[in-house]
Amino acid sequence: MTVLIVEDDGIILEGLKFALLQEGYRVLTASTVSEAVEMIKGRQEIDFYLLDVMLPDGDGYQVCREIRQDSKAPILFLTACDDEVSTVMALEQGADDYIAKPFRIRELLARMKAILRRTSQTAEPAAHIATVGDNQVNLQTGRVYAGQEEIVMTAMEYKLLLIFLNHRGQTLTRNQILENIWDEAGEFVNDNTLSVYVKRLRKKLGDTPEGQLIRTVRGMGYRME
Repeated sequence: MTVLIVEDDGIILEGLKFALLQEGYRVLTASTVSEAVEMIKGRQEIDFYLLDVMLPDGDGYQVCREIRQDSKAPILFLTACDDEVSTVMALEQGADDYIAKPFRIRELLARMKAILRRTSQTAEPAAHIATVGDNQVNLQTGRVYAGQEEIVMTAMEYKLLLIFLNHRGQTLTRNQILENIWDEAGEFVNDNTLSVYVKRLRKKLGDTPEGQLIRTVRGMGYRME
């Protein structure tokens, strides 16, 4: 598995590279937005991204947007700002998770493995194709389509979609959803980010006030129609 680290601090970059190599990952590195974008556009086979926020020629959000144009590979942000605004901004750009500096390598590795486990999980329904509004969900391949066009989703967005599909017509509380989303590494996650994931999923599915696919049940949680 190949990981791209985008980080301009040489000490942090080398430390991460060494730790990931020890874990058996193949590691690519970049220290600027331009270097990272060149690798992405060069069709490097990248399975996981670690993105610093502040970079010499821009920020990690730019890199994240470039990745999400045609890839749903997991993205974890490395941020010096442990605040809700930075968290929401990272998630809005399509990230799967974030970790605030300074962090322990073991915690970072645990988060990466948790994201990868979520990525590899498959759906339980017997039918291979599920319909959500005008969208088709192929439960065998994990791909979602609006007509002939594929909707690129992050691992977390797809996992959330599966939860709603598995409980279609049922009102789920926020706690019920979080219990299904977060695995044993769940203590790292702030549940305030759930609203961001639901908002992103609604937007990608083409949810509108006139034709709501995921309804907010006031005082309770959410329900997929």
